Amino acid sequence: MAGQLEGKVAVITGAASGIGAATARLFVAEGARVVLADIQDERGAAMAEELGPAASFAHCDVTSEQEIAAAVGHAVEKFGRLDVMFNNAGRGHMEGLIEDMTPQLYREVTDLLLGGVVFGMKHAVPVMKRQGSGSIINTASIAGLGVGYGGTMYSASKAAVIHLTRVIANEVGESNVRVNAIAPGAIPTAIFGRVGGMTQEAAESIIPMLQAGFAKAQPIPRSGDANDIANTALWLASDASSFVTGVCIPVEGGLTTGKLFSQRMAEMQAGSR
Repeated sequence: MAGQLEGKVAVITGAASGIGAATARLFVAEGARVVLADIQDERGAAMAEELGPAASFAHCDVTSEQEIAAAVGHAVEKFGRLDVMFNNAGRGHMEGLIEDMTPQLYREVTDLLLGGVVFGMKHAVPVMKRQGSGSIINTASIAGLGVGYGGTMYSASKAAVIHLTRVIANEVGESNVRVNAIAPGAIPTAIFGRVGGMTQEAAESIIPMLQAGFAKAQPIPRSGDANDIANTALWLASDASSFVTGVCIPVEGGLTTGKLFSQRMAEMQAGSR
C-alpha cells in the first residue's frame, strides 16, 4: 500500500532533533524523500544514514537566506522537485521584560523565528509555482495565539508567523500552493533545556521530567510529544488536506482553553511544597 506522501519531496528545517526529526522519520515512512536541513551536522548526517537513500542532509542555518536557498536547491537537484517545505527550525527564548530588550536580542530572535520562515517561503514558492502545486507548513506556537506562553519577542515572532501564513496563503493560492501553520503547545523536547544553556544531550535527559509536569498542565492528561506535531504535519503535507490553506492548527491538548500554562505550573509547584 502506497504511503500518504508517496512520490513527494520535502525539505524540513531543524530536522536533526525534536519535532523536525520525528517529522522526517514519519515522512520517509510514508513514502517521501526528505532533505534534512539543520545546523547540527553530526546529528543530521546520522539521521540521513538512519533513514537511507530517501533522505539527504544539508547544512542549513535558517538565519542565512543563502543557506535556505541552498537547501531548497539541494532538494531540487537531488530529488527533482519540492512538494513540501516545513519551516520548523527554531529554539525557545525567554527574553525577560520589554525594558530589557536590546537590538542584538531583537535581531537574534526575529532572524531565527520569523526570518527563517520568510526566506523558507521565499525560496520554496517559485519552485512550487512552476510545478503547479505544493504545501508549505510553518511552525508557530501557542505563544503566538495568546499571552503568557513565551517571552516577549518569541511570542511576537510566532504571532507574526501565524499572520504571515494567512497572507502568503492568499498570495499563492491561485498557483495551487497551500500555506498552513501548526501551533505546538507544551511539547517536551530538548528546546526547553537549551533555553537554559544546557547541551543537547543534557537537555534531552530532562525530557521525562518535563513530560510528567506537562501532563498535569492541560485538560488532556498526558504530555504531548513530537509525534503529535509530526502527525499534524503529515496531514498538512498530504493530499488529504488539499482544500486547507491559511489556517493555524493548535496542537496543545486543550492548554489554551482554560488557565494559562504559567498559572497551572505555579499551582503545581505550590502543591508540591
